[in-house]
Amino acid sequence: MDITDFTAELLALGEPTHFEPACARLRNDLFAQLAEHGFRSIALETDRVAALDGGFSHGLGEVDANRQLVAWLREYNEKAEEPLALHGFDAPTETFSAPSPRAYLEHTRDYLGLDVDIAALTGDDERWSRSEAILDPAQSPGASAEARELRVIADDLLVALLAQAPRLDAAWRRAKVHATAGRGLLRYHAASALPGERDTRIARLAGMRAVLMAENLLDIRAIEARRGPTLVFSHNSHLQRSGSGAGAIVGALLGDRYAFVAGSLGHSEAIGLGEPEPDTYEGLLQQGTKTWRLTADLPDGRKRTDTKPERGYFGLDRDVLDGADAVWHIA
Repeated sequence: MDITDFTAELLALGEPTHFEPACARLRNDLFAQLAEHGFRSIALETDRVAALDGGFSHGLGEVDANRQLVAWLREYNEKAEEPLALHGFDAPTETFSAPSPRAYLEHTRDYLGLDVDIAALTGDDERWSRSEAILDPAQSPGASAEARELRVIADDLLVALLAQAPRLDAAWRRAKVHATAGRGLLRYHAASALPGERDTRIARLAGMRAVLMAENLLDIRAIEARRGPTLVFSHNSHLQRSGSGAGAIVGALLGDRYAFVAGSLGHSEAIGLGEPEPDTYEGLLQQGTKTWRLTADLPDGRKRTDTKPERGYFGLDRDVLDGADAVWHIA
């Protein structure tokens, strides 16, 4: 099986960990192949606003392969008749923090030339970005009267942008990305202000992040629809069709226009992962794989038990494989 066999408009290539360098290196090679077969864009698990300038969030700029991808794209586009595009599809949030929406909304306000004092409503940015604002509902500004007014302003800014959609130039698209990010942050902070046990609240925030990711992916596909398919690269948990992640949402809406290839890893010195037991999903895939392979023959095994979340690897399980169109396994 070859990566170019897929005909989906949005080809989701999952990785089982962010910390095995081979995953991102192989992704670069696969995207280069796909670019020769009509793919015109790649979307990564990084803040969409940061990606407008080729930047990365969540520490992913430290990954050599990500920097190499940006350099390759720039070199390719210098000679290409039709350029390739890099998108981020994540929200500008970290696990236990989310920034103030001020800068995002002000960018859109300034583009539209409106006179709205957003800073007076947001106040000090630090009161939004500190971890207590996410971890303690009582310290979150997300349910304040100012936050509710800001959400109305965010919606109004998006309406004003849509009224000017005939422009559809790069500055307009940039303003829309900022406005969408600002509105998403206000939703995220509103969710963080809701009471509940810690696990319940973290699950709620994860669900909100999934919705924001899905919205971004659908918008990216709308932008790229006339140019060609998009490769999206992210953790399996975000892209799998089962559960409540972004992949489950987008897959339900796009149907067979969305394809999910689950990422699998045999062993890794980088994260201290040993050889899998032969009857596990990874063990079965490991047999006969010298470096890596792509297969539509999904294994019928068991989940491996030699992994720990702190190692950064989440092993294959039935939830990941359900709905997967194929698996790419790195030995």
